[in-house]
Amino acid sequence: MSTKTYTPTAAEAESQREWYVIDAEGQTLGRLATLVAAVLRGKNKPTFSPHMDMGDFVVVTNADKIVVTGKKFSDKLYHSHSGYMGSLKAIPFDVMQEKHPTAAIEAAVKGMLPRNRLGAQMITKLKVYAGAKHPHTAQKPKPLRINAETGALEPVIK
Repeated sequence: MSTKTYTPTAAEAESQREWYVIDAEGQTLGRLATLVAAVLRGKNKPTFSPHMDMGDFVVVTNADKIVVTGKKFSDKLYHSHSGYMGSLKAIPFDVMQEKHPTAAIEAAVKGMLPRNRLGAQMITKLKVYAGAKHPHTAQKPKPLRINAETGALEPVIK
């Protein structure tokens, strides 16, 4: 008698996708990014499979009110290079927050996902907005909050 290993299909993964909304106000950037990346990968589900996109959609609001610790507000740099000589740009975190408040969260989460086609597919399920409003109310996203004691995501029960 042999036991069979359960492997979810792509159709099952599509049918089980949920929408979650997370309020980033007052949250630490790195801690929030790790939890969002875990939900995007699907690690919060019992059917997690590392070679498949089992994750859910995540809407992050209030990205302009994210917090960083220490002197990162002025010392943290975001680098970009166009490929031409002398075109390396370094933008500090505070300037990035003023110009593109969603870019810091997107970059932090993208750095925690796989660096292949699967990671590129997962990052498309992340929606980040600077304010409290978002256009995804039709999908009826479930609110998630970060537990202060454990640091884990938990659903908000009304």
